[in-house]
Amino acid sequence: QVQLTESGGGSVQAGGSLTLSCATSGLPRNYNRMGWFRRAPGKEREGITGLYFGDTNTYAIDSVKGRFNISRDSAKNKLYLKMSNLKPDDTGVYYCAAGRTSCVRWLAGRTDSDMFWGMGTQVIVSS
Repeated sequence: QVQLTESGGGSVQAGGSLTLSCATSGLPRNYNRMGWFRRAPGKEREGITGLYFGDTNTYAIDSVKGRFNISRDSAKNKLYLKMSNLKPDDTGVYYCAAGRTSCVRWLAGRTDSDMFWGMGTQVIVSS
């Protein structure tokens, strides 16, 4: 059984930092792309950053570049999102996901029906 479980959300003031974690288990071997998505209030879910297992390159949308950093600890089966200089526009529910296709596509709004998703963790950034 595949499980993705996010943690680390919370409330912070603008300019603050948070690190989200996503614990994974049971992922099929060919699900070797993971990413973070968020759903801001009143908006659709968007892909914000992703990576390929075993690849040092990461991918992110412009609005989070330089502020958010995605990483993975393969030994712990955990994905992380280190967020700094948070802005009120970063408020939303953050989801981790795993898939088999290009995470660059995810950042362009193209996700796949066979992706695995966590339940999300809330991040609130106050001004």
